[in-house]
Amino acid sequence: MDGRVRIRVDHGLCVGNAMCVALAPGAFAHNADRQSEPLDPYDEAVDTILDAAASCPTGAIRVEDAGTGEWLFPPRGS
Repeated sequence: MDGRVRIRVDHGLCVGNAMCVALAPGAFAHNADRQSEPLDPYDEAVDTILDAAASCPTGAIRVEDAGTGEWLFPPRGS
């Protein structure tokens, strides 16, 4: 992996608890509905983005390798 990731947030699952925003403010922000939106993933380290995704209580965040499409979080099958 070359450090490029793609972040997806499932708004059907997001409850807006803001852990991702607190942990990775360069990669996440709240929209007008207080749900997380991905920002530029290059503003945060990949490990920080993965920690933020893991902090989501509803599992609404998916992180992929932008080059290969490989799921980095959650692991496939989770």
